[in-house]
Amino acid sequence: MEKSKLPAVKPLDITAFPAELAIKWDDGREDFIAFENLRRFCPCAGCMGEKDIMGNLYKAPERPYAAQSFVLRRLDWIGSYAVQPVWEDGHASGIYTWDWLRRVADAQNTPPQS
Repeated sequence: MEKSKLPAVKPLDITAFPAELAIKWDDGREDFIAFENLRRFCPCAGCMGEKDIMGNLYKAPERPYAAQSFVLRRLDWIGSYAVQPVWEDGHASGIYTWDWLRRVADAQNTPPQS
């Protein structure tokens, strides 16, 4: 069964503040994503891993984060579909699509299950 797709949303504005990313979406929603959460949800293959055709996950060993891991140096736009943060510790391989940013915001705003 195919998942029903929601209409794609796009940001009208993305602003980086000292500790969070503020996003105003074209559907009226506003999100504020803490840089620590943004970095911990980095979608790159090194952070999230990659699956092969058999579904096996290949992931780099966990590395401890340093204070500069959560400091945003700059935010590069990738076409009209994503942004790519460049972190103070040099990490810059995560490409955050609009859908991924919404998912990070939702995860941040969902209270943990008890």
